[in-house]
Amino acid sequence: MHVTGFYAALCALIALVLALRVSLQRRTSQVGVGHGGDARLELRMRAFGNFAEYVPLALILLLALELDHTRIWLLHLFGIVLVLARIAHAIGISATGGVSAGRFLGVLGTWAVLLVMALLLIWQHVAAWLIVG
Repeated sequence: MHVTGFYAALCALIALVLALRVSLQRRTSQVGVGHGGDARLELRMRAFGNFAEYVPLALILLLALELDHTRIWLLHLFGIVLVLARIAHAIGISATGGVSAGRFLGVLGTWAVLLVMALLLIWQHVAAWLIVG
């Protein structure tokens, strides 16, 4: 579980940075709960929230693939795409609530890695079933 652990650690650091940005903006805006109408705080909250919504599922899929003995280069490819996509998304959504290249690339990368990992796991299961069954 060394590969998943590595990417989980990177994601934890990103999550801490995003959480710190929310906390610092809360202090600046003097808002304890919610966003209090502060647009910057709301964007930072969504950057963290979106990260927290997608990353756990991606790491579960990555771990399942690693436990299924998927080729290490594929695991690293998925991990790298995930980390870069989440950074791009966080930068994009923190800059604007509207359309941005960072948000687009972040969503595209995250969804692509989730889709490919899910399909690969399904394929590996079906292939194993066909060989054994």
